[in-house]
Amino acid sequence: MHKKQQVLSSLLQRAATTQRTLVATQRAAFHASQTANVEMTCRDAINTAMCEEIERDPNVFLMGEEVGQYNGAYKVSKGMYDKYGPSRIWDTPISETGFTGIGVGAGFMGLRPIIEFMTWNFSLQAIDHIINSCAKGHYMSAGDLKCPIVFRGINGVSAGVAAQHSQCFASWYASVPGLKVVTPWNIEDLRGLLKASIRDEDPVVFLENEMMYGVTMSAPDHIMDKDFVLPLNKAKIEREGTDVTITAFSKMVGFSLEAAEILKRDFDISAEVINLRVIRPLDRNTIVQSVKKTNRIVSVEEGWPQSGVGSEIAALMMESEAFDYLDAPLERIAGADVPMPYSVSIERLAVPQVDNIIKGVLKACHGKKQR
Repeated sequence: MHKKQQVLSSLLQRAATTQRTLVATQRAAFHASQTANVEMTCRDAINTAMCEEIERDPNVFLMGEEVGQYNGAYKVSKGMYDKYGPSRIWDTPISETGFTGIGVGAGFMGLRPIIEFMTWNFSLQAIDHIINSCAKGHYMSAGDLKCPIVFRGINGVSAGVAAQHSQCFASWYASVPGLKVVTPWNIEDLRGLLKASIRDEDPVVFLENEMMYGVTMSAPDHIMDKDFVLPLNKAKIEREGTDVTITAFSKMVGFSLEAAEILKRDFDISAEVINLRVIRPLDRNTIVQSVKKTNRIVSVEEGWPQSGVGSEIAALMMESEAFDYLDAPLERIAGADVPMPYSVSIERLAVPQVDNIIKGVLKACHGKKQR
């Protein structure tokens, strides 16, 4: 009797194995024909990208204030200290000058540091290391020195943290030869661009947004591939259109897409939304080709207007063949030209909102779709 039970158990196990194989085959065939989506927060997208690169390359490590035992000031590095230990996740004193200098030196010696600033406003304490040492090292050594390092942390407008903690540094660092400046928006950007930045041979300024950390987003499941990377010189057309081009980066991409929906619904204006993704090197060709199609352009950014990213795009319109295709001047939507107010009642007035983008587009289109 016992032997019969063993035979029966063996047959059942074989049948179960066969069934699992068939289901797996069907599931694989299903995914081959229709891509499923993965959902996660922007915070987790950064975390998983860093973890995978630390596991892939023994030269990669994370360093910054409270990134280890405290799991990060914004919990972006949650669990990483327990998983990888103090040799890969370095807690530092409150000294941007000190730990940034250590990181730049490590980069020059062949390691691949990830330096986290609690906010990019604090990077001003270390700007000499970033610009004078790191960005210029490759050129000044005639190519002998490389510094594959990523500087990352929150950038732009947060909530209720006043002037010294709320400004956009995209145009600041994008004016420096030798740096690459990356401005991700969604989880696809965060994973693909961060992994590419860590693997890149040049120093990268990676500008995240605190207000996006807890936002859950959906993207094709291929972004979870451990080798999923995005080019550090290419923008993405998030929404195709025919009447006006909207350029944006970081959180403003979402605002621009929302504005585009309203413009189509209420004004029959078809807006093409470009997610710039990288500010230096700027994907000028994608912008120019879009304007040659739409004949109008609106630039959107959180930062101050003078010498901003929109100013560079305006210069591009004057200096390229796009000029001959423009039917209206470029419209700039930017933050108010003042330090960020602390009062919550007026804070919103200092930051571009969806209705500001809509008004800018209507002005570029003379208030209605041109036929």
